[in-house]
Amino acid sequence: MPAHATDFVSHRFSTRELPERMRLPQWRESFARGIVHADIEPLSSTTFHADARLHAMHGLRTLALKGSAMRFKRLQSSITDGDDSVGFIVCSRSRSELSQRSHEVELRGGDAIAILHSEPAILTYADGMLLGLALPRDAMAERVTDVEALAMRPIARSTEAFRLLRAYLRSAFKEGALASPRLRGMVVAHIHDLVALSIGEDASLGESTASAVMAARHSAVLAYIEANFQDPGLSVQTAARGQGISPRYLQRLMASSGSSFTGHVNELRLQQAFKLLTRLDAGPQRISDIALEVGFSDVSHFNRLFRARFGDSPSGVRGTGKDPL
Repeated sequence: MPAHATDFVSHRFSTRELPERMRLPQWRESFARGIVHADIEPLSSTTFHADARLHAMHGLRTLALKGSAMRFKRLQSSITDGDDSVGFIVCSRSRSELSQRSHEVELRGGDAIAILHSEPAILTYADGMLLGLALPRDAMAERVTDVEALAMRPIARSTEAFRLLRAYLRSAFKEGALASPRLRGMVVAHIHDLVALSIGEDASLGESTASAVMAARHSAVLAYIEANFQDPGLSVQTAARGQGISPRYLQRLMASSGSSFTGHVNELRLQQAFKLLTRLDAGPQRISDIALEVGFSDVSHFNRLFRARFGDSPSGVRGTGKDPL
């Protein structure tokens, strides 16, 4: 995938449908040498398998890789492609090892590191998953003092800016924001900012008003709500405490998207209740039990909100197979 790609390009490479004898040769030629400009050495005697998803656009390239243990070697002969971008590698499960500039670093599962694509490097990737970003060196140099000096410095998964970057990336991929011409420029700029903060962060970000930080914190809050909306005890206070921010700041984040904490929680609860009630195989479970299951502690309040949202009562939609309005 060329470093100068300007339009949004998406590519998937998988060995899944290939005969076993063809998997490694095809992976080496079509993906490793043809796209990422590296040599591949398998590290397991078991059947080789790999699945990669790549996206390229102006200012950002992404790689999500899952497969057998292998070693990527980007040697001196490979760097003639002119790619001088800054790589940001996230080891999402197992440990990985990386060497560059006479430094050897072992990454624990969930850690990250920045590397320089313009210099030789070797990445030993354990069986599991790995995420890689490639960002223009100029964009990073505008945001980080001496980015070269910060390369090859492990970034712990607990680092605040890195945690926010992960939440923001999950949201961007889930919502397809990078594929949207209207949103792409803003999302890429936010990713640049968050990677720069992850690489060079020295202190807590606090309740920053920086656009990228607020966008990432908003994504993290939405993910927290989605994971916990069925808890009747979920509140602005508990969610804020879970994110390490103040309730006032959390409410400000929600307002920035034209919503409110309570409104978003209720919408998720109501959608889940509608799904349970309208299943064609819906059993005799009491409506009050469903209300409690999705997080409402007051059944009368649930009934009022349900009718206002869907134009019918919970009993009126039971077993209908309808889609939510």
